[in-house]
Amino acid sequence: MGMTILDRRLQSQLLAGRRVEGDRLMLDDAVLLAALDGSRPLSAGERAALRASPLTARRLRTLADARRAQSAPRAWRGSAGMLRAADSGMALDTLVTDDGAWRLHFVADRVILQLDPQSPLAATLLRGTQALRVLDGAGNTVLAGTLDSDGECEAAWPFTEAPAAHFQRHGARFTVEPTR
Repeated sequence: MGMTILDRRLQSQLLAGRRVEGDRLMLDDAVLLAALDGSRPLSAGERAALRASPLTARRLRTLADARRAQSAPRAWRGSAGMLRAADSGMALDTLVTDDGAWRLHFVADRVILQLDPQSPLAATLLRGTQALRVLDGAGNTVLAGTLDSDGECEAAWPFTEAPAAHFQRHGARFTVEPTR
């Protein structure tokens, strides 16, 4: 009968956790990386060296963890934008984040957050039910909610001032971020 995942983990911890007098790296990183990506399996002698050297086993684990971390998608932590035009007296109708992923639309007394469907964030955020919020430059909540299936979230404009005046008075900045 084959080893279970738990058996493999326990064996790995036992091999890597023990101390051997005079232990040293028995296999170089290139050999370990080739074994990890499957381009070159370890020979019987290399497998024996790996089992005999806890230091080499720990190095293999470190390389594997680094590969996993590198290939894992980076979590989105937020997008920032700013009021770019001088006050012309006209009503503010749209703000866009610096990364182009989000648009804030101001329609009558409503504010609408819209995710750009071409954004790299779209696939992940439209699949989940990530709660979001939009903050002005002073940290006040402009909008909070979750995206609908069209990638939008809508709420009443929460301030007495018009959007352009409000953002101008509060740092001319805004952020869209996940609610933690």
